[in-house]
Amino acid sequence: MRHKLALFLFSCFTFSALAADKPKLILAIAVDQFRYDYLLRFRSEYKQGLDRLLTRGAVFSNAYYEHFPTVTAIGHSTYLTGALPSVSGIVANDWFDRGAGKTVTSVSDDSVKMLGGDGDGGASPHRLLVSTVGDELKMSNGGRSRVIGMSLKDRSAILPAGHMADGAFWFDEKSGRFVSSTYYFPALPAWASVFNEEHPVDRYKGARWEGGQLPEGTGAKLNRAVYGSPFGNELLEALAERAVASEKLGQREVTDLLAISFSSNDAIGHALGPDSPEVHAISVRTDQVLGKLFQFLDSKIGIDNVLVIFTADHGVAPVPEVNQARKMPGGRMTPGIVRDTVQAELARKYGKGDWISSPAEHSLYLNLDLVREKKLDRAEVNAAAAAAARAIPHVFRVYTREQLMNGYAMADEVGRRVMNGFYERRGADVYILLEPYWMFSAHGTTHGSTFSYDAHVPVIFMGQGIKSGRFDERIAVNDIAPTLATLMGIETPSGSAGRVLAEVLSK
Repeated sequence: MRHKLALFLFSCFTFSALAADKPKLILAIAVDQFRYDYLLRFRSEYKQGLDRLLTRGAVFSNAYYEHFPTVTAIGHSTYLTGALPSVSGIVANDWFDRGAGKTVTSVSDDSVKMLGGDGDGGASPHRLLVSTVGDELKMSNGGRSRVIGMSLKDRSAILPAGHMADGAFWFDEKSGRFVSSTYYFPALPAWASVFNEEHPVDRYKGARWEGGQLPEGTGAKLNRAVYGSPFGNELLEALAERAVASEKLGQREVTDLLAISFSSNDAIGHALGPDSPEVHAISVRTDQVLGKLFQFLDSKIGIDNVLVIFTADHGVAPVPEVNQARKMPGGRMTPGIVRDTVQAELARKYGKGDWISSPAEHSLYLNLDLVREKKLDRAEVNAAAAAAARAIPHVFRVYTREQLMNGYAMADEVGRRVMNGFYERRGADVYILLEPYWMFSAHGTTHGSTFSYDAHVPVIFMGQGIKSGRFDERIAVNDIAPTLATLMGIETPSGSAGRVLAEVLSK
């Protein structure tokens, strides 16, 4: 009897100790288009949030995305699911839906409605096929944990938070408000409505930063300008503070999760490129906005009770003209060259008709109705389209769906990443990859390739149970989710392809 009592008391103590070791809040931070080298180039100017992460966290210097294309929706669907696009079903920011006969986004959902803004389009995680860390956290304790996602972009708020999230909030440029959808609740929470009624965007009228002055008036023009400046990140940080206070995140008996994605870095980076003084400026301002968030959490919860994960959804290529000036490769493709070349070749070979159903240059969805009407073999037409695209100068590689379905991609890093990004039901017929530093964008710069400048991103863990220091072994961003699951003692997200980063666990 005494033995049983002792065993019972030991079990209770062990359970209590484990529970006490768990963080009160998981703070998952993604900075949109934040290349790993931004941590190095501007290190001496980081004095607040990024400095804290770099000095107190476990810093992985060689973390990469292992998929193609490296775009926002896929990055945000990867880091808290651990899943590759071939499993998660999130294959791009948007793609041609053959069933619907139109282009859809990664989160568009006609079955729900927007809440709080002027737009009509609803959004939800219904296209995501797998679970997130937040989903597994809620399933582990009967839904008691609260999970919230927020960003200026809908996909960046929705996809990391997952299916069971208690809310996702994103910025509506038309109204200047943070919105959500009826997927989560019938009306915006009172605290979010009050935040909107305060018109926080208007506080930035005429504000100046290193990139210039914002408009003096209010409305859509100011809203867009705030989005494309560091003030967009400040606005989001203010929303995060309101959510933590109102939803009592990290202030209850279970662990909560807040996934926050800062989008303004991406807007500035696209327009001006990674070598611009404006990108330098917003990187330093990101350090400051994270410092403000950490300070708030320290006062509200105690920063030692917060487990922080910091990463980015992708990197970015240099502006081609900048690269050319320093005698590096790169350039811009003639607008429409892939579509026009492939269309002309298929028309020559098989007869007149609109052979391409989708608008993108890098992924072609061919007109299957026309293929059937002319009684052609789909694989043969795809091969003909690929051959035409392959002959275009500065096209690096071309893959057909048949090659990817049968595992015939070249067995190197590029080929593996393209295969990792292919999901048959949503995939294109032909994929076109350009040579390093070449792009389809007519202005500024972009991302999406398999090359390091797009795939190499920061990964930092900080909090109890984490060994601080620099870790140079190569990892995948997919490793974040199973590591978090192990730390929390919950099931690994259903589609996870990553490994547990046991080298940073202090237990």
